[in-house]
Amino acid sequence: MQGPIERLQLFVGLGCRRGCPASTLNDLLRQTFQAHALPLDALAGLASIALKHDEPGLHALARQLGVPLLFFPLEQLAPFEPRLSHRSAASFKHTGCHGVAESAALALAEHHAAGSAKLLLPRTLSADASLAVAWAPPFGG
Repeated sequence: MQGPIERLQLFVGLGCRRGCPASTLNDLLRQTFQAHALPLDALAGLASIALKHDEPGLHALARQLGVPLLFFPLEQLAPFEPRLSHRSAASFKHTGCHGVAESAALALAEHHAAGSAKLLLPRTLSADASLAVAWAPPFGG
């Protein structure tokens, strides 16, 4: 018999406009977690598309929160398309991915977990960024 999950781990995918500051990303993350009563200490990592690897705001946010930041190439995000809650034509035009935040959250959760990831929160939008939260069963869970 399995015991309860000892520690909830949440994985956040982020998309953003070029030059989006860490403060904007941090506000979106904190407001989203607060609005859905998610514990910030359950945040296990951040992810985005490889095209954003040079975005200072993403790196600064990860440092501020003390969590790892991973970037996934389009080829690793594309298989998640059927599981997205929304397909953005604008995102596809700019990145080749129909949903950066949701795809990155799912990819990160499956990278760190034992099973199929699920979107806990579909994309949340601000003027300059998008965020999604995923969860997956932990290894050994």
